[in-house]
Amino acid sequence: DADSSIRAVVLTSGLKVFSAGMNLKEAIEFSDADQTAVVDGLNHTYTRLYSLSKPVIAAANGAAIAGGLFFILAADYTVASERGKFGLTEVRVGVTFPIAPLEIARAALSPSAFRQVLLGGNLFSAAKARELGIVDEVVGSDNVMERALGVARDYAAIPPKTYANVKAQLREKELNIINTVLAEGTDATRNGW
Repeated sequence: DADSSIRAVVLTSGLKVFSAGMNLKEAIEFSDADQTAVVDGLNHTYTRLYSLSKPVIAAANGAAIAGGLFFILAADYTVASERGKFGLTEVRVGVTFPIAPLEIARAALSPSAFRQVLLGGNLFSAAKARELGIVDEVVGSDNVMERALGVARDYAAIPPKTYANVKAQLREKELNIINTVLAEGTDATRNGW
């Protein structure tokens, strides 16, 4: 945020997946204190990403599943590989959403898509993810980064203060909810999910 030489951010992965979220096999062994630390970390990370004043473009070169999908939902624009799979599978494995990811998903998705994605816990093809508004654009696997950089260049050309102000206006309601819950320490998932 403070570096004026950075005009846009592109998130991607060097792996076959964009992000598969947390290793739930490890999470099963977490103590209550571990779970609280993870929830606090997730809330902090996703809130910072969601509130970043710069354009954030996701180059989803592969699947984005569970917690990994929130990098996409928090971004300003997502270019996805036609081979990608996308979804929030938490409900199927007994995981409740912390406040920041929940409010980010609520803001990013239509009410119908929000209900389908969170309550169904299914994975969607890139084409279906586009239809649901999870991603903005689907391209061939070899073109994801090139297209994402093109979008980043376009967004970077927008006057930065104006971009930051409009983005803050668009996200004000959700950020107020998230920040209030975090300040009060009332996120129910802090006591275990």
